[in-house]
Amino acid sequence: MVDQISSLSSAGGLRSAEAAASQTALSNNYELFLSILTTQIKNQDPLDPQDASQFTEQLVQYSSVEQQIKTNDQLESVLASIEAAGASSFVSYIGTEIEALGSGAELEDGKATWTFSAQREAPGLVQIFDENGELIHEAETELTGSEQTFEWNGETESGTPYTAGTFQAAIFEVDKDGAPLRTVPIRVRGVVDGVDFSTGGAVLQVDGSNIPVSQVISVTRNGA
Repeated sequence: MVDQISSLSSAGGLRSAEAAASQTALSNNYELFLSILTTQIKNQDPLDPQDASQFTEQLVQYSSVEQQIKTNDQLESVLASIEAAGASSFVSYIGTEIEALGSGAELEDGKATWTFSAQREAPGLVQIFDENGELIHEAETELTGSEQTFEWNGETESGTPYTAGTFQAAIFEVDKDGAPLRTVPIRVRGVVDGVDFSTGGAVLQVDGSNIPVSQVISVTRNGA
């Protein structure tokens, strides 16, 4: 977790370093330009002075670019602060129990459980997939039209038992011939034990499953 948060700080630091490098390069060029301008003014013919309009125009351009770099530098600092604040707010999920849309469940003590709610009473079909995405179990069920659970004992169609792991489920309402009509949303519950920022957004780690924050339905702090 510390490494993940640090990666955000490192990214902000990199942007600040790039802005600082641009500012330094501009400053060096600006000083060189002033040095050349001063030398030319000193050595020009007083009776036939050079046209200073071009120098004035370049001075204005340099000043404009300098102000733009300073503005970008300030914006980078603001962005870094916002990212750090956002990371801190997501870290507060750790240790809380959440309910979210998701299909993953951990097989523990010989069972994995999924919670779902169908729109109506109807025949249903449950499919369970292993960590490689292969279908390993399929079962018929009756959808009640209200919140219910499906519990799997870890055995595959061939009777081979699993003892641990994270498994995905898909639940469908089916017609009288067993053909899927619609997908039934699955909800998962669990305690958040980490937050991953590596994909650019906050993803909560719950019992071996990765759940985007956008899929969270409710949050309960233990002891509340």
